[in-house]
Amino acid sequence: MQKNFLPLNAPSFSSNEKKYLNNCIDTAWVSTAGGYVNEFESKVSSFTGSKFAVAFNSGTAALQIALQIIGVKEKDEVIIPTITFIAPVNAINYNRAKPIFIDTDDFCNIDVEKLKNFIEKETYFKNGYTFNKKNNNRIRAIIPVHVWGNASNLEPVLDILNERNIGIVEDASESLGTFYSKGNLNSKHTGTIGQLGCLSFNGNKIITSGGGGMILTNDKKIAEKVFYLSNQAKDDSIKFIHNEVGYNYRLTNIQAAIGLAQLEKIDSILQSKKRIHENYIELFNNPDQAWIMKSPAYSRSNNWMNILMINEKLKIDINNLLEYFATENIETRPIWLPNHLQLPYRACERYMIKNAENIINNSLCIPSSSDLKSEDLDRIYKTFKNYLILKGI
Repeated sequence: MQKNFLPLNAPSFSSNEKKYLNNCIDTAWVSTAGGYVNEFESKVSSFTGSKFAVAFNSGTAALQIALQIIGVKEKDEVIIPTITFIAPVNAINYNRAKPIFIDTDDFCNIDVEKLKNFIEKETYFKNGYTFNKKNNNRIRAIIPVHVWGNASNLEPVLDILNERNIGIVEDASESLGTFYSKGNLNSKHTGTIGQLGCLSFNGNKIITSGGGGMILTNDKKIAEKVFYLSNQAKDDSIKFIHNEVGYNYRLTNIQAAIGLAQLEKIDSILQSKKRIHENYIELFNNPDQAWIMKSPAYSRSNNWMNILMINEKLKIDINNLLEYFATENIETRPIWLPNHLQLPYRACERYMIKNAENIINNSLCIPSSSDLKSEDLDRIYKTFKNYLILKGI
C-alpha cells in the first residue's frame, strides 16, 4: 500500500477561513474593496510592530514598489544575497536596475563581513550617494532577504548603510513571526528595520491568503505613497484623475479574508513549527552524516523551512537523494540555484561567492508543514537512513 504523501510545506485550514469567505460572497465584497483588507492590514501591522501595512496581490509586486519608493532608477544597482528565491532579483530588474550578488553566511543570509568589505573597498561616496568603482553606477539600495525565516544579521551593517545612504528594503517574505532577540534590534520583527519591508502570503508561507503580500513601514508618507501607487495612482477616484503611472497591485477582499483567518492562529502555527524544528534537530544529530541548519542566536526564528545539511565527505548526489525521497512519497526540494548562476543574471556583478555554492551542493529542503506529526518526522528520518544503507554509507 502506498504511503501517504508528505508535501514540502502545505497550508493548514482549520479556523475561520470558510466563514470569512462565505461572508465575502454573501455580501458581494470580493474585490480589492472590502473590510477584510483593512482588518488584515491592521492586524499584520499590530503583530509585526510596524506602524503601517499596505496589502498587495503578491510579495513580488510589493518588492517592485518598495524599490521604486526608495528611489531605485534605471542603471542603479542593488545589493542582494545570491541565495534567495528569484523574486527580489526580478523586482530589481523590473525597476531597470542591476543586482550585485554577495555571498551568504551559514544561515543562507547575506554575509555581512563580505558586504562591509565590498562597500569599503569596491565603492566610493560622492554627493550624498554610494557609487560602484567598477562602473560608476549608483548603488541605491540593498535587499536583505531573511531566508528560511532566519533573520539577517543587520545590526553590524546598519551604520555603514545609513552613512552611505544605501536604502534598505527587507525581503521578509519567509519570516513572518521572526523577531530579533538581542542587541539594539531586540524585539523588532523582520521587515521593520529598513525603510520598507515586504511580506508574502503565498500558499507555502507561514500563513497564506492563497497569494498576496504586504509592505511594512513606519513612515506615514511612504505608506500613503505605497497605497497610491498600488491602487492605480488615483488622484480623484470619482473623476478618474491619475497624475502618475500606478499599478493594479492591491489584495482582494477574498484573499484578505483567508489571510485574516490564518493570522488568527499564527501563535499555534509558530509553536508547531518550533516543535517540528526541535524534533528534527534531535533526529538528525550526527555531524558525520547530517544535521539540521539551526537558527541564528541573535533572533527567534519562525522555523518556516527545515534544511537538511549533509556532510560533504559523504559525496551524496542531492538530486539522487531527492528522487529517492520521491519514491517514498515524500516531497523534498534542493535549495535554489544561486542567482548569480541564473541565465538572466550571469553577467551581473558578484562578490566573493564561495559559501553559497557549497551550501546548495550539500543541503536539502525537507517537509516542514505545521501539521506534521512525530511519526511523519520519524518516517522522513528513516527514509534518509535507508538511503545511506542503500548507498553503502
